[in-house]
Amino acid sequence: MLLVAVNALVGGTLGQERTILPLLAGQVFQLDLYTSALTYILAFGVAKAATNYFAGTFSDRYGRKPVLVTGWLVALPVPFMLIFGPSWGWIVAANVVLGISQGLTWSTTVMMKMDLVGPERRGLAMGLNEAAGYLGVAGTALATGYIASTYGLRPGPFLLGAAFIAVGLGLSVLTVRETRHHAGTEAAAHVPVHSGTHAGLSSREVFTLTSFRDRSLSSVSQAGMVNNLNDGLAWGLFPVLFAAAGLSIERIGVLAAVYPAVWGAGQLITGALSDRIGRKPLIVAGMIVQAAALAMVAVGADFGIWLAAVILLGAGTAMVYPTLLAAIGDVAHPHWRARSVGIYRLWRDGGFAVGALLSGVIADAYGIPAAVGVVAALTAASGILVAVRMRRADHISAG
Repeated sequence: MLLVAVNALVGGTLGQERTILPLLAGQVFQLDLYTSALTYILAFGVAKAATNYFAGTFSDRYGRKPVLVTGWLVALPVPFMLIFGPSWGWIVAANVVLGISQGLTWSTTVMMKMDLVGPERRGLAMGLNEAAGYLGVAGTALATGYIASTYGLRPGPFLLGAAFIAVGLGLSVLTVRETRHHAGTEAAAHVPVHSGTHAGLSSREVFTLTSFRDRSLSSVSQAGMVNNLNDGLAWGLFPVLFAAAGLSIERIGVLAAVYPAVWGAGQLITGALSDRIGRKPLIVAGMIVQAAALAMVAVGADFGIWLAAVILLGAGTAMVYPTLLAAIGDVAHPHWRARSVGIYRLWRDGGFAVGALLSGVIADAYGIPAAVGVVAALTAASGILVAVRMRRADHISAG
C-alpha cells in the first residue's frame, strides 16, 4: 500500500501537464502547427521509453529502491523549468527530464509490486499500481484546470507538482524497502510458462524474446505501444480540439480528468478480473473499445458526446493497461522479469513519441478529426493482431 501511495504521487507529477501544456503551447508560446506543439510529448515519450529499458537493467543490478530514489531526484527541477521557462525549448527540455524520472519511478513501482505479490495475484497488484498512478494523473489534471482558470497557466498549476515530488522523494527515501530478494525466492519455485523462457538469458536474448520472438510477449509489446500512441494523441490534441469548439478551460479540465479517472478506477476491477479469466480476452476487448471511443471523438462536436467518448476510452484502457503488465510477468522468468518489463515499457512508452509525431503530421495536413480517425483504425488493428497471435492461457496456473 505504501508503493500504491508512491505511485499515486508519480502519476500526479505527470498529471500537472495534462490540461496545461497544450494550452500553454498556443496561448503563451503561440505555436500554431500541431506538430510543433506536440514536440513535448515526443521528447517525453523518447526519454521515458529509453529510461524504462535501463530501469529494468539497473533494478536487476543495483536493486529497486536506489532506482526509485534516483527517479525522484531527477524530477526535482521539472516544475521550475515549466514555471520559469522563457521559450518552448525549455518546456521540451523539462519533458525530457520528466520522461527520465517517470521511466525510473513508475517502472520501479511495477517491478516492486511484482516482486511482492507472486504470480496468483499479479493482475490485482498491477491494477492497484496503475489505478493509483492514473487516478493521480486524473486528480491533478482536474485540479490544475481549476487552478489555471483562477490564477493563470503559470505558476500555480506546477506548484502542485513540486509538492508531489517533495513528498514522493521523502517517502521513497525514508519508508520504502528493497524488494529484489523476493524475486529470487519466487525464482526458486518458478515453472516456465513457455519453452525458451528459462532463467539463463542474456539481455540481448531477453530483448529479442520480448520484442519479436515470443508470440505472447511480442503481442503485448505492440499492443502497449499502440495504447500509448492513442494516449499521446489524447494528451496533445484533445484539449486543442475541445478549445477550438469553444469549451472553457474548466470543461477541458473535466474532460482531461475523466479519461484517466475512469482508466485509473477501472483497473481496480480489471486487474483482478484478468487473474480469473485470463489476459487475452481483456486485451482484445479493451483495444476494440478504445477504437470505438476514438471514433466518437472524431465525429463528436459537443461536450456531451466527448464526455461519453472519454469515459469509454478510459474503460477500454483500464481493460488493457494492468493486463498487459501482468501478461509480461506471467511469461517472463523472475530472474529477467525486470528487464522484460523494462523492454515492454520501452515499446509501450515509445508509443507517446510515435503518437505525437503521427497525429501531429496528420492533424497539420487534414485536421484533428482525421488524426483521431487514423489512430482509431490502428487501435482496432492492434486488438485484432492480439486476437490472432497471442497465446490464450497466459495467466499463471503453475507457481
